[in-house]
Amino acid sequence: MGKIRISLLAVTVFALSGLTMANMTMAASSDPNAPAKPGFARGRMGPGFFGAPLITIALNHKSELNLTTDQVTNLENIRSHYQSQVTPVQQQLSSIEKEIASLMQQTPANLVQIKSKLQDAEKYRTDLRYLRIEALENGRSVLTDQQKEQLKTLVRSRRGHSRAPQGQPS
Repeated sequence: MGKIRISLLAVTVFALSGLTMANMTMAASSDPNAPAKPGFARGRMGPGFFGAPLITIALNHKSELNLTTDQVTNLENIRSHYQSQVTPVQQQLSSIEKEIASLMQQTPANLVQIKSKLQDAEKYRTDLRYLRIEALENGRSVLTDQQKEQLKTLVRSRRGHSRAPQGQPS
């Protein structure tokens, strides 16, 4: 029984380490020009979609996309609303992750509590993902078909730009 508990603890530690590494990798690859506030609707590929939020890209290229004043205002409002919704969810998720880390320090670790906290954390991650998707769809509804195509082109050019081999000018 002791070996099973140790094995479960090891698997849990390994899984949490993997999540931590994935989060650090995503944070390290984020766009240095992106705002310090929570991310915004990072696109259909999920968080970290080329390191920059799509609405931020659109707003940064408003003249190239020929955005009207109303469109800019609407996109800024969508981003602001998204950020106000995301902040408390991110705080809750962070709190749960700290609780998990604390539970992991106990010997023996209470695996039932850890599992419950992991499930709670996943609920918040699901909420964050949904909020990103909702904001993305709201942002898309502001753009014309031509602007959506131009935005796709901008994103593709950023993708090619961000995948340049390291050590070479980009």
